[in-house]
Amino acid sequence: MTLAHHAAPPLQLAVNVLDAQSLLATFGTLGIAVVLFAETGLLIGFFLPGDSLLFTAGLLCASGSAGGSVHLSLAWVLVAAAAGALTGAQAGYLLGRRAGPALLKRTKSRKVSEAADRAAEILERYGHAKAVVLARFLPVVRTVLNPLAGVLAVPARTFALWQVVGGLVWTVGLVLAGYGLGASVPNVDRYLLPIIAVIVIVSLIPVGLELLRSRRSRGANGGA
Repeated sequence: MTLAHHAAPPLQLAVNVLDAQSLLATFGTLGIAVVLFAETGLLIGFFLPGDSLLFTAGLLCASGSAGGSVHLSLAWVLVAAAAGALTGAQAGYLLGRRAGPALLKRTKSRKVSEAADRAAEILERYGHAKAVVLARFLPVVRTVLNPLAGVLAVPARTFALWQVVGGLVWTVGLVLAGYGLGASVPNVDRYLLPIIAVIVIVSLIPVGLELLRSRRSRGANGGA
């Protein structure tokens, strides 16, 4: 066997932070923890692809998926995903608790501002426990609700308990869903891009429904 067979693959110099497959190919399992921490704990991470990253990671854990170019350990993916999501949410809560309302007012992103309004509505409508769990499945809202919970002084024990429950259901559920699909469908890597597109669209449905509900509510109030 020649030396070429032992040579390491060329270093990928550019990474698309909006592309789950690119993130996983570049950073591997560690990237999962970092991305989920940033998405759930730092307001600047609202654009990161949490849902598609988890599903794709599970897909790449399945034997034979992605043509063997990227293969991840299911156990380590689950650990990394849970660690990033849980510590990120707790960090976001602590930032909101200490920095106060100024933390959200400083952002210039319209999406973050709108998500903050929706997160406040969800907290008021569903209560602390349901809101914290539900937010995990709403892109952008899951980024904003954690610091907002700190700003609104949601009890620390209540937040910690339900963010752990929601975080585990979200991360473990999506990773295992991807793993199950990858293990049951031969050559599923051929359909990776369409699958990711579907996951992104499905993840945006709750946001769209919430926006529609908010607009109808505002219209009804205006008419009244």
